[in-house]
Amino acid sequence: QVQLVESGGGLVQAGGSLRLSCAASGRTFSRYTMGWFRQVPGTDRDIVAVISSSGASTRYADSVKDRFAISRDNAKNTVYLQMNSLKPDDTAIYYCAASLQNFLYTHYRNYDYWGQGTQVTVSS
Repeated sequence: QVQLVESGGGLVQAGGSLRLSCAASGRTFSRYTMGWFRQVPGTDRDIVAVISSSGASTRYADSVKDRFAISRDNAKNTVYLQMNSLKPDDTAIYYCAASLQNFLYTHYRNYDYWGQGTQVTVSS
């Protein structure tokens, strides 16, 4: 089992940047595929980015390609989401999630463990 804690959210103006972090407990972090999702109230959680257990492979939602970057440091049990050129449409609660499945799934149902979420608000 793994516990996830996100940090780094906040209020930023359009065009600005934020870096989210997700710290994981446990000694098996390097076995998990990790994902970042976001959710606006009243809608499903949508994929933002996914990274393989080794960090060698990534996948992004079309809406964030070329603006966001996912990375991980297995020695620090942490996954990151660097968000640049933020837009008001990026406003949401951002969640990190862990999956033991060795595939870059983009649907939230394939993820087993979730953090509590961190709010990102982008003002125009």
